[in-house]
Amino acid sequence: MNRSTGGTGGLLRQPKSVWATAGASVVAFMGIGLVDPILPSIASGLDATAGQVSLLFTSYFLITAVAMLVTGFVSSRIGGRKTLLLGLALVVVFAGLSGTSGSVGELVGFRAGWGLGNALFVSTALAVIVGAAAGGSATAILLYESALGLGMACGPLVGALLGDASWRYPFFGTAFLMAIGFLCITAFLKEQPRPARKTGLLDPVKALGHGGLASAAVSAFFYNYTFFTVLAFTPFVLDMSPYRSGAVFFCWGVLLAVFSVIVAPRLQERFGSLKVLGGSLVLLAADVLVLGYGDHTTAVVCTVLSGAFIGVNNTVYTELALGVSDAPRPVASAGYNFVRWFAAAAAPFFAPKIEEWTDVHVPFVVASVTAVAGAVVVLVRRRALTHEAEEHQSQHAMEDSVAVFAN
Repeated sequence: MNRSTGGTGGLLRQPKSVWATAGASVVAFMGIGLVDPILPSIASGLDATAGQVSLLFTSYFLITAVAMLVTGFVSSRIGGRKTLLLGLALVVVFAGLSGTSGSVGELVGFRAGWGLGNALFVSTALAVIVGAAAGGSATAILLYESALGLGMACGPLVGALLGDASWRYPFFGTAFLMAIGFLCITAFLKEQPRPARKTGLLDPVKALGHGGLASAAVSAFFYNYTFFTVLAFTPFVLDMSPYRSGAVFFCWGVLLAVFSVIVAPRLQERFGSLKVLGGSLVLLAADVLVLGYGDHTTAVVCTVLSGAFIGVNNTVYTELALGVSDAPRPVASAGYNFVRWFAAAAAPFFAPKIEEWTDVHVPFVVASVTAVAGAVVVLVRRRALTHEAEEHQSQHAMEDSVAVFAN
């Protein structure tokens, strides 16, 4: 995959509107892993169980999944700038309210509102950056990929640094940073052109009628259950201080970013998308199984290592999802994410329940099985997915890889 952007100088010479949007994107993606290292502290501070605290992810991603049907509908009617500002305003309000929570129920509810705001923002940010960046779409996409990777890596670290003093501080810190992003976008970003055709609420669901897109979405559903078992349940298993847990998930995020942006495209060029995806899913399944049954040091190593497989999977899934569909890319992306984010909501809820019903090992066994199930879907439905694997076009693939994560 060719990711040339015409040199570092061209990459860095961007309008203030691009830097404002990219900076806010970093903070938006930080919000996904921000609570990871402080989950045990939140449970202690609010006298809650691991299962109750894990609902912070469930409410966040459940609303995000449903919001996939809304984001295109909204942005195609009020414009990209207003959609960004609406999303940021919601994040500022609900992140701030999260820090004031007096019970785990309140915190779960505020995280749901946060999820809606984040969905509105990240689903629009890429299009805005592409429209405003100097140096072409490749440069814009590299900026957005960098923001995504930086946010995923730094979220747990920031959560740990602020959360060591109080579990409430990471939420207040996020609200403050997003408020700065709101002011910067208000000052520097002009309204973007609206699409010629308005997106309907059911357009993403209709797009799932395509066999290839549906296959990718179902496989990604199983994979995301594994992904978010690692992200939401492992902190309780590691049982480390916020600093140590934050360091573990920072390393995890760095591997995720590197393998998503650099390694995955090279593997695809050499072996093909389907082989890379199938192999990565099987390796993730093995890694998660060892994580569940190994000692503490092994669990730490496997948690970090899982970031590599997750990074590869994220990139390949997004390219498969959008490469096989004849629907407009924003619509196909929304339909795909509408399915897969439900697994991100399910895993944090079911993993602690499964531990209560059985023991601490079984949630990882289930996560390993779901990763294998994702690989089986790819194998069985390989003909429906072959079009993208054979007709891979580097520029489109690079755009799609970020666009799906954005949605």
